[in-house]
Amino acid sequence: MNDTGGPRPRWPWGRGDGRVRVGAGGVGAGGSIEGSALGENSRVANIHFHQAPAPAVAWPVEIGPVPALASAFQPRRELRERVESARADGGTVVLTQVLSGGGGVGKTQLAAACACDAVAEGYDLVVWAAATEAQQVITQYAQAAARVRVPGAAGHDPEADARLFLEWLATTSRCWLVVLDDVTDPAVLTSWWPASRTGSGWVLATTRLKDARMTGGGRTRIDIDVYTPDEARTFVEARLTGEGMEHLLDEQVAELASALGHLPLALSHATAYMINEDLTCTAYLALFTDQRTSLEEALPESADTEGYGRQITTTLLLSLEAVRAVDTTGFATTALSLVALLDPAGHPHALWSAPPLLGCLAPDEASPDQAHKALRLLHRYALITCDTRAEPRAVRIHALTARAVREGIPEARLPELAEAAADALVNIWPYPDQLRPDLAATLRANTDALADHAPDCLWDSVPHAVLGRAGESLSRSGLVVPALAYWQRLAADCERRMGHEHLQTLTVRSALATAYADAWRVPEAVGLQERVLTDCRRLVGDQHPLTLGVRNNLAISYGKTGRTEEVVGLFERLVADCERQFGDKHPHTLTARNNLATAYREAGRVVWAVGLQRWVIADSERLLGAEHPDTLGARLNLINCYWQGGMVEEAGELLTQLIADFERLLGHEDPETLNVRNHLAYYYWQAGRVEETVALLAALVADRERLMGADHPETLTGRGNLAVAQWEAGRREEAVALLRRAVADLDRVLGRRHPDTEGARSTLARYESEGLT
Repeated sequence: MNDTGGPRPRWPWGRGDGRVRVGAGGVGAGGSIEGSALGENSRVANIHFHQAPAPAVAWPVEIGPVPALASAFQPRRELRERVESARADGGTVVLTQVLSGGGGVGKTQLAAACACDAVAEGYDLVVWAAATEAQQVITQYAQAAARVRVPGAAGHDPEADARLFLEWLATTSRCWLVVLDDVTDPAVLTSWWPASRTGSGWVLATTRLKDARMTGGGRTRIDIDVYTPDEARTFVEARLTGEGMEHLLDEQVAELASALGHLPLALSHATAYMINEDLTCTAYLALFTDQRTSLEEALPESADTEGYGRQITTTLLLSLEAVRAVDTTGFATTALSLVALLDPAGHPHALWSAPPLLGCLAPDEASPDQAHKALRLLHRYALITCDTRAEPRAVRIHALTARAVREGIPEARLPELAEAAADALVNIWPYPDQLRPDLAATLRANTDALADHAPDCLWDSVPHAVLGRAGESLSRSGLVVPALAYWQRLAADCERRMGHEHLQTLTVRSALATAYADAWRVPEAVGLQERVLTDCRRLVGDQHPLTLGVRNNLAISYGKTGRTEEVVGLFERLVADCERQFGDKHPHTLTARNNLATAYREAGRVVWAVGLQRWVIADSERLLGAEHPDTLGARLNLINCYWQGGMVEEAGELLTQLIADFERLLGHEDPETLNVRNHLAYYYWQAGRVEETVALLAALVADRERLMGADHPETLTGRGNLAVAQWEAGRREEAVALLRRAVADLDRVLGRRHPDTEGARSTLARYESEGLT
């Protein structure tokens, strides 16, 4: 926090400006000044205190769920022998094996068989984690840490618990297996690959990637191909026999398996079709042959860019014919096309209650119940998976099936489908979405998939609203680097498609400037915002909502450069303009007042800041609700005012109440959460609880470094604050070493004249003058 005078121990410099920015799609789209009075960082940790002694671990432990083996699963003994051989070659060093192959070859099923065998063989621990996103892996690791009673795992910080779990895996003598299923980006899992220094554990991963990063670090890749002819024939025989449909078997079993290319997914589709339609192998083979002949024109060999052949497409079309025959509504084909445009890893079932999607199924809109029945029909024919227990990814499709479906969508039909899917995503997207981080991540992934599969369909005269919503979600989630990259791409697309001076282009460029500011690339942010403001004033005038939003964001960036009095004047004029334009009680006006209160505080006008901030809180509670993140953020800013004014007891009382609300409502890794944890550390500092302060700040610095980067100014400032706490705790050599590093980094990143750099250098000089050189 900023120096506040008096005899109390003080932080050497501050943290954050507590202001609210305007996001894309807000005033820039002619709508709101998108604000969160939460300021620049705002989610909060879930903290739980456990006092009762933990019960003993009930071994063995299984963390999953491990997928059930498919009907007529083939053990694939030759492949299993290769897996065991590769594992044995690793000796006491963990061997992370990557079962790699094309879609539909049964990688996940083989991994599930290994997991089931591990349980049967008496392994102490088996963990199954979907690995398309790092957060999925972290969640499973944290759950495992709790189940096996890893020392230090407190349950309130999933990532910290996950790291403790990795440390436990590395040193335990208990037998364990960790399965990472469907790795889609090796980079996000760099720090999450388990290791066993005792040789008692091993890792199995599945992926479609042919990526060198998947084979480093002692990992051995085993390529998974299609079934052997014997395995394919055995699968068909076992699948039909298991359903009591032996009469469908005839002399054409081997020929059918060969025609399907021995591909497990194709065989699964075919046998499901045969069982549902009571067709013999000969009858199905005849249908397949006829259908494939017609596909020579519809899907030429040159279109088979992934080399998976036409078998899967043919069996897919046959299954679709069967679905159409029993689908009295006619919804199933459209539903399958919509699913194929979204993320194969899954989307929320709630999407199928959104009016845009229902309207796409039927001109007069289908009911959610009818949509669900269509999904279940597709599920029955093994075309998709519809499992409401798996939210927020309840509806999934195999990537190979999705590819085949998309290739069959008529070009004239694609824009309607894509727009309906995009509208539905916007319809169910919660605000603020940081209250539901898993859902937010799922919606972003589906937006990305839709934009990849139908890029031109999300641009009419302007970019579809879902594109802005996804960018705002990244920014609000504190994903600074991905957010910046996203807005850079979207700004380039806007300029290319609509021109430099289109209002939507200006809106997205303003959002890009905010992303630069979030990344503390302040000169770039200021320069871009000044150019956008000049264009807005020339094109739409100074009082247009877009212009007001840009003025708000530019003033925030000016605050980062130390132009304190100038910022006060900018926000005073902005508040007056918002009151005139929107009214005294409008959320836009509340946003501007909140930022003005912060400007007053930073200019030392604490009495004015406190009075105005209390006014903002009262209006926010009445208009938005006491638990809205904007209201919580306004309360957090009032705490800043109390610190500034030396009202330590008032700040501590309000902070105690606020932390309870943040713990209950928001997640642990949101940037605002880190801010609140910083406030708690400061409160402990003011109360003389130095050791607790050191512990809190050490954890905070580690989290900020991981989430924001080692050179983010928040990380650098946190290191300086930790050094101050270490000094007061008597750890003087550690403190000076850390503060020297912080000064050097601040000088490099922010410059010698930045207030944070000057504050850190002054503190370091004082410490060194007291005897440490």
